Amino acid sequence: MPTYIYAITAADHPLRLDGLSGVGEPASDLRTVKTAELGAVVSDTPAELRAKRRDLVAHQSVLERLMADGAALPMRFGLVGPDDDQVRAALEQGKDSYTTRLSELDGRLEYNVKVSREEESLLREILTESQEARRLSEYTRQNPGAQDQKMALGELVSREIQARQEAVGKEVAATLAGAAERVSEGEPTKTHFLNVSYLVRRDQASAFSQAVHEEAERRGDDYTFALNGPLPPYSFV
Repeated sequence: MPTYIYAITAADHPLRLDGLSGVGEPASDLRTVKTAELGAVVSDTPAELRAKRRDLVAHQSVLERLMADGAALPMRFGLVGPDDDQVRAALEQGKDSYTTRLSELDGRLEYNVKVSREEESLLREILTESQEARRLSEYTRQNPGAQDQKMALGELVSREIQARQEAVGKEVAATLAGAAERVSEGEPTKTHFLNVSYLVRRDQASAFSQAVHEEAERRGDDYTFALNGPLPPYSFV
């Protein structure tokens, strides 16, 4: 039977799995596959594995429990191996890499920071600081049929928005990097121009949260900071 894989840990991880269950309906029982140095938390794979809320929560709950007790390499939802023997063989084959990664993550947590800015505020700033934007805006208001000027204004504003968001994003990311050990930049979202994950020492988690709060305060009400974590360190595995 195919083996569903949740995470890889060191062999001496406490692996407190009491009270937890795995994916599937009915819920599958959790078990471990071990070698001398590593362990994998696994279960049977249900006949129909889909990203249903109940299964996503079960997967996440296992990861959170493991993270609370030590380093764990989280597997993304849906990772399946042929069987327990093949999982064990994979642990043996990749033991050096897995052991190194576990050492890098030991005592550390991932936090994700997303930043957005109020659109009206950004447009006001562009019109205030760009003489050409003001000229084109005034001209198109007085000449509603001036399509070429409207297009030029739209292109100018688009360039200014991108340039200003990139500049602020680099500043914020660099500022917060000082409170973290590693940084992983993600793609911007539809609503957030900055999307960055940080690997933070567990004993520095409060200091990192404070750094995010202070940066948000410094940027003002036009900016919205979203701090999520601690998270499974997917960005650093």
